[in-house]
Amino acid sequence: MIATTTLPVLAGCAERLSAVHPAGPAAATIATLWWVMLIGASAIFLFVMVLLVLAFRRAPAPQAPAAEQRQERIWIAALGLGFPLAVLSSLLAYGLVVGERLLPRPASDVVTVRAEGRQWAWSFSYADAPGRITGDVLHVPAGRPVDVQITSADVIHSFWVPRLAGKLDAIPGHVNVLRIEAWAPGDYAGVNAEYNGPGYRGHVFTVRAHDEAGWGRFLAGGAP
Repeated sequence: MIATTTLPVLAGCAERLSAVHPAGPAAATIATLWWVMLIGASAIFLFVMVLLVLAFRRAPAPQAPAAEQRQERIWIAALGLGFPLAVLSSLLAYGLVVGERLLPRPASDVVTVRAEGRQWAWSFSYADAPGRITGDVLHVPAGRPVDVQITSADVIHSFWVPRLAGKLDAIPGHVNVLRIEAWAPGDYAGVNAEYNGPGYRGHVFTVRAHDEAGWGRFLAGGAP
């Protein structure tokens, strides 16, 4: 009974909040980073396991001290330390480069919105539509970069739309800027990923990406 009900639910939620099913350039970069890190970590793990198995083999015939020292240098320095350090250094360098790509850099077509979290709701305002405020649904244009100015009215929350970008904290009295973008129109699920009380699990929102005509209607005051 549990299997018949759980599996369909999991299948339906597989992509809705999945960071490895990106729907925008920032999320695609993060997903690629995740896969690269997984491959690198797996390579180190498998290599160390191979060395462990080889270490438990039957002891070789006695060798001269110089030969034993040479083998120790190979096994400990080159294989045990050199390989993991080389892989980890490469992953660190790659991660730093990717992190630079995710920064919100100036661009002519950037849309600016403001997200304010509170227990337990989100309100969104729009630089291109002064005075317009929406609750728990953030409206953005598809195919254009959007800078979300994130803050909080009470405690620390976390703004996260897994299929569009990484997550960023909403801090009282401070504004953090997150660059998001949706490749195509549609609704994308967002959550508060910071535990801050018993109601945080229901602290969710939606990012609604419009095509060009729909975005124009929204800015003109049309129905969301």
